[in-house]
Amino acid sequence: MFQPVVLFIGLRYSRARQGSAFTAFINRFAFAGIALGVMALVVVMSVMNGFEGQLKERILGAVPQVTLTDADSTTELTDWRKTQGQLPELKAIKGSMPYVQTQGILQFAEKMSVANIQGIYPDVGEIPLSLEDKMVVGDWLSLTSGSYHLIIGQRLAQKQGITVGDSIRIIAAQGGVYTPFGLVPSQRRFVVTGFFSMGSEVDESVVFAHGKDLARLIRLPEGKVSGLQLFLDDAFKAPQVAESLRNKTQLTTSDWRQNYGQLFEAVGMEKRMMWLMLALIIAVAAFNTLSALIMVINDKRHDIAILQTLGLSNGRIRTVFLLQGLYNGVLGSLIGVILGLVLSWYLNDILALFGAQIFAGSDEGLPIIINVSQVIITAVAAITLTLVATLYPASQAAHVQPSEALRYD
Repeated sequence: MFQPVVLFIGLRYSRARQGSAFTAFINRFAFAGIALGVMALVVVMSVMNGFEGQLKERILGAVPQVTLTDADSTTELTDWRKTQGQLPELKAIKGSMPYVQTQGILQFAEKMSVANIQGIYPDVGEIPLSLEDKMVVGDWLSLTSGSYHLIIGQRLAQKQGITVGDSIRIIAAQGGVYTPFGLVPSQRRFVVTGFFSMGSEVDESVVFAHGKDLARLIRLPEGKVSGLQLFLDDAFKAPQVAESLRNKTQLTTSDWRQNYGQLFEAVGMEKRMMWLMLALIIAVAAFNTLSALIMVINDKRHDIAILQTLGLSNGRIRTVFLLQGLYNGVLGSLIGVILGLVLSWYLNDILALFGAQIFAGSDEGLPIIINVSQVIITAVAAITLTLVATLYPASQAAHVQPSEALRYD
């Protein structure tokens, strides 16, 4: 525990306004640099977290997060009810449901587009939770067995000029039949009964039909489905859940990384690079404390010598200047965190005030997610860097020779 005299002197030096004007400027510059660096890092990471969260909700919410199929087939699951009942209990799994899936071509008039066609079972309550409130026109319950109805993304509908009630021909990648004239692909007309909107590329690349209708299209045997899909409390837990299921079952397990892993890896890399660049700003500001503290020590050599002659040990002298350096780090980090949190909370209001363009993918502006652990790590890292920067000058202060400093007094 620090002696009161050490704490008193250290804080007094930190708040003192006397001395070299240039030294005071460098000291304030280092303090301001730490505060601004921490503030910028909190704001930028909150926005990046928001974008990542939006991608996770809008893309991974509409596609299977973890899928299970038979070990001897990557496209079929024979008894999905039995498989569902034998799944090990994992906290991350919120629910499971069967699905049928294939790639195909959508043909409307003379326009064609490639899509991932997913078969779901809304008439028996089997619909992904993340899709329930994403309907723009129509209702998921319009997908009934034998109706051959189709629900597509709003963006795809606008791009192709499709309206509710239009008939679309689906040419499936699976279910083709070999004839004397070659392979004849499986195809059928579906009627569009609704539009959904996830606000992402899923709106153009994924369409939904009833599972039984799609199973007939791709000629799956009665009762079979493409697989069982799992819904997690956090889609980013999919790799761990998939690995656990591989170890506990004989099923073939895959997760969303096969199709969307590169996208999220790119976002993660961008977050890490932004953190590194802004952390360097904090590092530069923290090591400016070194320059300021060396100048302070040169100004205070006379005071240091007097304190030593009064009996203050070298260790306590070192502590005095460590406290002075930490004063910049702690106070700068605290102010930076407060400013960063306030700016993050009101960022969209500030952008609107200056007439800046708001993020088009969200009605509420830029997505902001404040991660408390990241904020704490940022503040602790800034304080640690400041402490490291003060070690050398504080050590030099402890080695001041009173006889040299007071020679001409």
